[in-house]
Amino acid sequence: MTLHAKFLTIATLMTSAGFPSIAHAQGYPAKTLRMVVPFAAGGNTDIIARIIAPDMSKQFGQQIVIDNRGGGGSVIGTEIVAKSPPDGYTLLMVSAAHVINPAMIKKLPYDSIRDFTPISVVADVPTAFVVHPALPVKNVKEFVALARARPGQLNYSTAGRGTVGHLAAELLSSTAQIKLVHVPYKGSGPSVIDLMAGHVQMQMSSMPAVINFAKAGKLRMIAQTGKTRSAAAADVPTMEEGGLKGFVVSSGFGLIAPANTPRAIVDRVHGVLVKTLADSAVKNSLSSQGAEPVGNRPEEYEAFNKAEIAKWLKVTRDAGIPPE
Repeated sequence: MTLHAKFLTIATLMTSAGFPSIAHAQGYPAKTLRMVVPFAAGGNTDIIARIIAPDMSKQFGQQIVIDNRGGGGSVIGTEIVAKSPPDGYTLLMVSAAHVINPAMIKKLPYDSIRDFTPISVVADVPTAFVVHPALPVKNVKEFVALARARPGQLNYSTAGRGTVGHLAAELLSSTAQIKLVHVPYKGSGPSVIDLMAGHVQMQMSSMPAVINFAKAGKLRMIAQTGKTRSAAAADVPTMEEGGLKGFVVSSGFGLIAPANTPRAIVDRVHGVLVKTLADSAVKNSLSSQGAEPVGNRPEEYEAFNKAEIAKWLKVTRDAGIPPE
């Protein structure tokens, strides 16, 4: 056998025996990509996906179609992607629900880590700590003091059980050693309306949902939960600045693919995403939604997911919230 023939034989064996990355990545993408959003159109996850998809499509030279598959708190759409071929043509845009669901749902039809390949956190949407203006508090320390003086008398509204707002408030309860009462609603809109009406006293909410009401004086934003202050509310201190060390709640919206997606394809998608997030128009569109572009490495995103899942499992155990 000639040297050239040996080389071709080895290359063929490598490709057929578990070395598909290079072969699969050549010419990728060669057709339309699908980006599954496991929520109905109009929410934060959908909005962020639609902000980045056009620029990514231009870079790929192929269209990215947004496929909204809502239901089950993001489980239905997520399961679809978990069972899709790992060829880079089906991607999934996830919210914090992806790392909260393992703590809230007893039997997920997939493993939130093992069944997916992380690509990157796309953006972080800060959570705002807002209260009704009539509540006699202007910062976290005053709120904690009031809650300790009135245990079980302060109510907080959320968009529903198991949402970021629900678990963030439970984290506040355990961290500050206070007792708050959860009042779940069917969606963010009604929960904010009743807060402004004074039917409940506080809420941990996605910043885009409440920032304009805070600016109008209908709500008082006393803190935000990011590691650093968001540019959308630069004058509002973080929870850590307010005295609760280690209190950070990140609503990371990320891009993932099915497990075993070839690394060459992951790197290609990641590179396109990072360039998209650096585009001034995309950055401005995300900022208008109160979202901070991220674009970290796949390894960093995987570590983030593992840490967030562990955190929310602990929060729910400490709060006595059983999975359903």
